[in-house]
Amino acid sequence: MNHSNSTTNPTGEAGDRRGLTQPALHEDLMQAVLSSANMQQAWRRVKSNRGAPGIDGLRIEDFPAYARAHWPAIRQTLSDGRYQPQPVRRVSIPKPSGGERLLGIPTVLDRVIQQAIAQVMTPLFDPEFSASSYGFRPKRSAHGAVKQVQSDIQAGYRIAVDLDLAKFFDNVDHDILMARVARKIRDPRLLALIGRYLRAGVLIHDRIQPSELGTPQGGPLSPLLANILLDDLDRELTGRGHRFARYADDLLVLVKSARAGHRVKASITTYLARRLKLPVNEQKSQVVKIEQCVFLGFTFKRGKLRWSDAAFADFKHRLKELTGHSWGVSMPYRLDKLGQYLRGWMGYFGISEYYRPIPELDEWLRRRVRMCYWKQWRLCRTKIRHLLALGVSLRTAIIAGVSSKSYWRLSRTKATQVGMSNDWLKAQGLASIRALWMKAQGYA
Repeated sequence: MNHSNSTTNPTGEAGDRRGLTQPALHEDLMQAVLSSANMQQAWRRVKSNRGAPGIDGLRIEDFPAYARAHWPAIRQTLSDGRYQPQPVRRVSIPKPSGGERLLGIPTVLDRVIQQAIAQVMTPLFDPEFSASSYGFRPKRSAHGAVKQVQSDIQAGYRIAVDLDLAKFFDNVDHDILMARVARKIRDPRLLALIGRYLRAGVLIHDRIQPSELGTPQGGPLSPLLANILLDDLDRELTGRGHRFARYADDLLVLVKSARAGHRVKASITTYLARRLKLPVNEQKSQVVKIEQCVFLGFTFKRGKLRWSDAAFADFKHRLKELTGHSWGVSMPYRLDKLGQYLRGWMGYFGISEYYRPIPELDEWLRRRVRMCYWKQWRLCRTKIRHLLALGVSLRTAIIAGVSSKSYWRLSRTKATQVGMSNDWLKAQGLASIRALWMKAQGYA
């Protein structure tokens, strides 16, 4: 694709990058969805997110050629209201807290169409969403949610009502959801298309199962639909004067007493069941002091924000995997992957105000990387040669090079620490956890 204002999208239509024109009326939105500018923007977004193929096996890189050949016919079926989405492909990913999260992966074509729908619907719905809703919204994030909770704690709300919506994305009632979508969407073609996406089915073990409930995670439209449904809950909480923060289906209500907390938990559980037909997982829902609560991977200790113990344990486990001496990859590749992970993790958890473990963690990581270098050098003469090149004395290099001690023990000797100094490791590309934390805190 060229980079001029006027571009050609994978469907072969001209597009304008300068912005999309929203329709004046909500009765005829399908034209806005199918506009070349909107489809171009949708394709760019799906392409940047990459992702696995759906049930048709079509990959992101193969989509432009497919779209150029088939888009005119597909566009006509969408315009006529005859388009039938394909079932999603079921995959599961492990949850950090244990168990599995089920995802539904649409085809690339359906992802582009869903993204195009979401781009038209978002400006209609999002401006009226609650200020306490942070999930999958423009210019909002999980950081905003935890910061709001921290602010409420400082205002004296120290009891948390932690409500777990049982398998929320699997239990969404289609009729209830569509009734809420229809409050703003009047176009019957668009309403029917959204309904078909909800009922498209799921491919599980070579068999297509109907989807009578739920909105599968994995498609671009699902987060917006979740927010549309749960906006009723947000309005109910706001109307009752509650302090709360919600990120998708993660909800935390803050109150001042345990008694009030149990009352809120019971009433909101009833509201969800009766009004939205959403069950609450009683085993995972709780009313506790805020210090005992984990929200979006963070805890709140004495009003200070910290990453949770579980998140930190997962972090160290992944670092061990990336610095395992039996992983047969080159050191530049290893350090690149390690840097990507560190920047991603600290980009999210770096807002934690808990500094104490960071210097020790940096030291531990440097030792792990020294161990990897030592294993990769393998032969005694190779180890000695590298150490000498790094400025280690001949006697010290020979003693370390011929030693039969474990890689881990030798990674903390004078030879390895002097040769593979902190500055040398930095020059090789090893990221500093402390530097990343300082950057996240705004100090650097």
